[in-house]
Amino acid sequence: MRRSPAARAWTRCAGVAAVVALSAVVLSGCGVPAPSPENPVRPVAAEAVPGGSQGAPGNPAGIAAGSRVVNPANGRLEAVIPEISRTVLLIGDSQAEPVDGWPRLGLAAAGYKVYFCGRGGTGFVSSNGATGNYIDALLSGDWLLPSGTPALIVIQGGGNDAAGGASNRRIAANAERLIAELRERYPGTRMAMIGTLARGEAHGGGRRTEVDAVLGSVAASHALPFVSVGDWLTRYGLVKDLADSVHMNPAGHQKLGTLLEARLRELGLDRKPTADQQPLRASGTVDGAPGQD
Repeated sequence: MRRSPAARAWTRCAGVAAVVALSAVVLSGCGVPAPSPENPVRPVAAEAVPGGSQGAPGNPAGIAAGSRVVNPANGRLEAVIPEISRTVLLIGDSQAEPVDGWPRLGLAAAGYKVYFCGRGGTGFVSSNGATGNYIDALLSGDWLLPSGTPALIVIQGGGNDAAGGASNRRIAANAERLIAELRERYPGTRMAMIGTLARGEAHGGGRRTEVDAVLGSVAASHALPFVSVGDWLTRYGLVKDLADSVHMNPAGHQKLGTLLEARLRELGLDRKPTADQQPLRASGTVDGAPGQD
């Protein structure tokens, strides 16, 4: 199996069996927090997890939710989160980052918990200065990926790449690399993509609509379900619900979330609720700066 240089470096410097206690696992994002002097990170053996703690379905057996564990396949530190088998790993920008972001609302309504990785101002090529673009953030450890097997992986974005002048070639190449890395880390997990929210070609969508099409082509080449949103603002009369030039107001997020839920169900990507599980709303961080996706 191919492994990146970053993964090999992790393997050299981290013990495979190391488990690190967390005070809590927050599903709002996956940046790696620095340990505080009062609560330094200390490795503990897996068998030292308090008695009665059970690994969440799809997580390492015997490891409590709220821990960090080193993935033996690639040496990376990962988060053990509750109910990973009911969770979607959502990668995105400021459209998806806030609690009420429409990608989160749509996925939650389709039956998932949401674990978000990404930041406003980033994309397939774009970085925001504090963290890299999607593939660089993943490889450098800016993201703390969830351990185990998520129910679904969804990659959303493209707006910042459109604004930043990234070429089709670079966007497609980095999207290809991201898909490959995620497939290596989560073999067999379903994956889908959501494109770039825009007004559409005939209504001033411009570069954002073009990037949506580029990402649709990448998804098609990998047989991934793709939700094209490159004309949704005008197709569904949502321009009036913009909070700024690219972000939605609360009503717009709700409307787009409902549209996304319907599309996910059409594509067969919804999670069928069981007797003990109802669709759950997402939780997360606040939105990024206006004008950045």
